[in-house]
Amino acid sequence: MLTSGPARIFVAVALMDLRLGLDGRCARVQHGLALNPFGGDWVVFRNKAGNRLKLVVFDGTGFWLCYRRLERGHWVWPKVGDRVMALSYPQFLLLIQGQDWRWVKVPEAIRPSLI
Repeated sequence: MLTSGPARIFVAVALMDLRLGLDGRCARVQHGLALNPFGGDWVVFRNKAGNRLKLVVFDGTGFWLCYRRLERGHWVWPKVGDRVMALSYPQFLLLIQGQDWRWVKVPEAIRPSLI
């Protein structure tokens, strides 16, 4: 179910046609982004105008295809470069609310020093 936190959240950086349905979207996840659509990761896509998102999730029993539209404004999106970018869960929550997710800094893992 979508209420539990995902394994990982990925943003497809390149703009994509959102008219694709679930099967076409999963094919893009697997072949275009080199991710496993059955892995439990959340993959977010954005349209060209920047006011619509689609989220693809496999929860172990089936796929979710979620759609979100902003009535005003547009999503803050990473610059086109890599095909995919990882987000933290707090960054994702800001993204889907139309906020600037770049303000949330993900702390680096602390590696204990060996004595």
